[in-house]
Amino acid sequence: MQPKVKRGVPCEERPGSTALRQPDWDGIRIFLEVARRGSFRSASEHLGHSINVLRRRIQELEEQLGTVLMTRHVDGIRLTPEGSKILVSAERMEVAAFDLTRTRDQAVPLLSGEVKIAVTEGLGTFWLAPRLVEFQRGYPRLIVDLNCGMRSADVLRMEADASVQLTQPTAPDLKVVKLGRLHSMPYASRSYIDTYGAPKRFEEIFQHRIVLQMAEQTTTKQVFEQLAGGVPQEGFVAMRTNVSSAHYWAIAKGAGIGWLPTYASAIGARIVPLDLDLRFSFDIWLTYHPEAKRIPRIRRSIEWIVESFDARHFPWFRDEFIHPKDLPQEYKGQPLVNWFEGFAGAS
Repeated sequence: MQPKVKRGVPCEERPGSTALRQPDWDGIRIFLEVARRGSFRSASEHLGHSINVLRRRIQELEEQLGTVLMTRHVDGIRLTPEGSKILVSAERMEVAAFDLTRTRDQAVPLLSGEVKIAVTEGLGTFWLAPRLVEFQRGYPRLIVDLNCGMRSADVLRMEADASVQLTQPTAPDLKVVKLGRLHSMPYASRSYIDTYGAPKRFEEIFQHRIVLQMAEQTTTKQVFEQLAGGVPQEGFVAMRTNVSSAHYWAIAKGAGIGWLPTYASAIGARIVPLDLDLRFSFDIWLTYHPEAKRIPRIRRSIEWIVESFDARHFPWFRDEFIHPKDLPQEYKGQPLVNWFEGFAGAS
C-alpha cells in the first residue's frame, strides 16, 4: 500500500519519481519538421515560427520523453540513435492523425469549412483566383485557402487538400490527374517593340533583352543553357525573378522579352506574342489523397478545379498548341474575367 502522502498524487509529481509526461502532438509535429528539413532554420521558414520557439519546443519534447533527440552542428542537426527510433514512431502518429482528421471531415456532410488548394503562382494568380468568385457564390460557407507558390505541396502530409502543379507527382499513394497542358511562347510589350523592334528569327533574339523566371517547377535554367549556352547573361538578361506575377509585369512594362503561357492573351494581358518558333509546353497535374475525395467540400472543389481546366471549354489548355491570334475563333464560352482590367498603362 502507498503511504498516505503519495496517494492521489500523479506519478510525475511524486518526489523522486522518474515517470515521464505524455508528449503532445504539436511537439511531435515540430520534431518531424525539423528532422525532415535537417535544420532549425529551414523548419522555421516553413512553419512560420522563430528558431528560438522551435528549439524550446524540441527541448520540452526531450524533457517529456526523457531522452536527447537531436544534436546541433554548424550545417544543421543530427538525430541521435534514440531520436531516429522515435522518428519512426512519430511518422506513424502523423499518419494516424491525418486519418483521424479525414474521418472527422467525412462526418460533416455540409459544403462548409476550409479547403486548402496549392497551385503554381501563375495559374493561381491569373487563372484560378478570378474564377473563385463565381465558385464561392454557389458555396458561401466554403473557405478556400489558395496557396500560390512554386514549391510543390506535400499532399500526403496535408499541406494541401489538392495541388495543381507542373511536375508530375510520383508518390504511389496519391491520386494523380492530368488537367491539361500549358503552352508558353515569347511575348513583348508594345512599348518594347516600339523602342527596340521585334526579332523575326531565333538568331535575332540575342540582339535583344530577355527576362527569365527562375523557380521550382520551371525548366528555365535548362532551356536557357540549351538555347543560349555559352552566351553571357550580362547585357542579354535584363531581369530574373522567381514568381509569375513579377515576371509578367517585367515583360508588360518593357523590361525585355519573356516567355508566358498563351492563356495570357485570352485573359487580356497587354503583351504581343512573338513568332520565333520558341515554344515550350508543360503538363498540368492535379494531385490529392484518394480519401480526400470522400469529403464533400473537397470533392466539389476538386470537381471545380477539373472544370476550370477543361480543354473543351478552354482551348488554350489542349494538348496541341493554338496560336493566341486563333484563340478568339476557338473559344466559344462566356467572356472571361479580365484580370488586368484594373491596371492602366500596363504597356
